[in-house]
Amino acid sequence: MRRNPLQTSVHKTDLDMQELLNALEMIAPLELAEEWDNVGLLLEPLEPGSRKPVKNPRHVFFTIDLTEEVFQEALDAGADVIIAYHPPLFMPIKRLTLDDPKTNIIISALANGIAIYSPHTALDCVKGGVNDWLADGLGDGERRALGEREDGQGPGRLVSLNTPTLYSELVARVKGHLGLERLRCAPAGKDPMITSVALCAGAGSSVISSIEADLYLTGEMRHHDVLAANAAGRSVILCEHTNTERGYLSVLSQRLEALLPTLRYTISRIDADPLQSV
Repeated sequence: MRRNPLQTSVHKTDLDMQELLNALEMIAPLELAEEWDNVGLLLEPLEPGSRKPVKNPRHVFFTIDLTEEVFQEALDAGADVIIAYHPPLFMPIKRLTLDDPKTNIIISALANGIAIYSPHTALDCVKGGVNDWLADGLGDGERRALGEREDGQGPGRLVSLNTPTLYSELVARVKGHLGLERLRCAPAGKDPMITSVALCAGAGSSVISSIEADLYLTGEMRHHDVLAANAAGRSVILCEHTNTERGYLSVLSQRLEALLPTLRYTISRIDADPLQSV
């Protein structure tokens, strides 16, 4: 995985890496991330053939998951910085070898001078972040953060709808908002009326399972958690893990571009939820 050196010639404007880090911090302050998470600048490489760290990002590439295929896509696009929502460095690493897909990506990023940054749960908790974007698809209503911290920020959202809405209508709204043809649905009854929704992007069961709400909306839940929710009279909508997150990448790109308009921005076309309905 090595970059064609001719690809760097398309870049005309340099920007100090710290300016990019400052902009990302403005959008999603890292102090909001969960304690267990691994966020921020995860890989600060050297310029290829130099002992100097990469200082001038020009092309920012966005993905949810940084797989080998997505990394090659970023490499082919001439990316200088990869913003991977899910941190590719998470569990402790004891060795760096080319035969391991995860460490192969890290080695290749270092060799090609590509920085890697992850905002993950900081971007979930912040106002205007992933969970607020997910809530935007439900319709008008009041919302508050779950596990609320200062300024109404936290890991999930409780939405009180202004107008009670049929479960089937909310299913249709979520499909439209996320651009999905299918969802996994577990209504508590034939087509219950919904007045409140507890939601959390990704695997949100632990965040929403104790919340009093008519509907739980998240990416994935365990079978028995769904049964428990239905038994308590709560309906469930599951969208698959990354489908609740991926649509926000375009929002993040636009917000960064508003702050740093001279950079080039690309969203992965290969990155997708690994689970497909057939």
